Amino acid sequence: MTEIFTGSFTQQEPIPEEAVEAALVVLRHGRLHRYNVVPGELGETALLEQEFAAQTGAKYCLAVSSGGYAMATALRAVGVNPGDPVLTNTFTLAPVPGSIASVSARPVFVGVTEDLTIDLDDLETKLDQARVLMLSHMRGHLCDMDRLMQMCDAAGVTVIEDCAHTMGAAWHGQVSGRQGAIGCYSCQTYKHVNSGEGGLLVTDDEELAAKATMLSGSYMLYERHLAAPGPEVFERIKYHTPNVSGRMDNLRAAILRPQLRDLDRQIERWNERYFEIEKGLRDTPGLSVVDRPEVETFVGSSIQFLLLDWSAERVNEVIQRCAARGVELKWFGGAEPNGFTSRYDSWRYADSAPMPKSDRILAGIVDMRVPLTFSLEDCALIARIIRAEVSAVYQS
Repeated sequence: MTEIFTGSFTQQEPIPEEAVEAALVVLRHGRLHRYNVVPGELGETALLEQEFAAQTGAKYCLAVSSGGYAMATALRAVGVNPGDPVLTNTFTLAPVPGSIASVSARPVFVGVTEDLTIDLDDLETKLDQARVLMLSHMRGHLCDMDRLMQMCDAAGVTVIEDCAHTMGAAWHGQVSGRQGAIGCYSCQTYKHVNSGEGGLLVTDDEELAAKATMLSGSYMLYERHLAAPGPEVFERIKYHTPNVSGRMDNLRAAILRPQLRDLDRQIERWNERYFEIEKGLRDTPGLSVVDRPEVETFVGSSIQFLLLDWSAERVNEVIQRCAARGVELKWFGGAEPNGFTSRYDSWRYADSAPMPKSDRILAGIVDMRVPLTFSLEDCALIARIIRAEVSAVYQS
């Protein structure tokens, strides 16, 4: 009998009851805007920033409307101007080059390795082309951050980290988002905490923090922030920093605070599921599992494998056969954007030259979400289905 998976790849766990109760408190008093507080009230958003700063070990934190807005704000804060080149990953999702385009800057794409991380050798050849790197830790894969930061520091290149998929991850024990000048995180539904939309930005640089806060739309209410620099820093920049409003509200912050307190436990659960799937996929003919470095602490909220040097027709056949059995896979080799998935040469607002080494790898990347709604038995079943269908096509 052919096994079928009947679960959903897009259904998240319910919002925790503690978060629901916190949201109801905000809804009942009606003060959703982060600066609409009564005397003596700190506000959910200010508390969220204070708590996330402590959680990541950052001096400063800002809560905003989305991860993409956090990246665009970071680019503005470090002084990226219209027309400036900004280095970024070939293997990423559209909001990353989109954040660069949103400030009228120009993405310069850097290749991807078979480990699904930025190609540091390719980056080394391009460091003289830009003064900022928007580093995407795509699908939670961390590159050799020691080598990357040494290279960028030596070249005078400022690093902004896109940590949409690495909240809770680390390299050599250093929290993801804390190696570069600014770390940007997403709180969108499919990320590691869920407020529907939302973003967080952390930094140790007082001027960057002040600029980001003003950019987010603080007006002159910056003293209501608990994880921001002192007023003297804002005095230096307040007349020259525009308001590009994108604040987080108190309702979303209330939903997020309990989830962040529970993040470590959730990471353990994600990784249990990840390893169950990985175990079932290992040694499948024609399929390459992406081995994770020992010094990387990762969050297995998605899993990727490679069908390297397969034809597009055969990869598509695997995806269709798995879909017929209830397993939803995404492919980064498609010529046209599909759902959330697209590749660098489909972002036609950004110039790109062919990148044959990266094209070969992108053509083989298959991607799958791992929701916490899956049981370990579900994960084992999913792995059996993928293994069977990959083997069938490989041997045909």
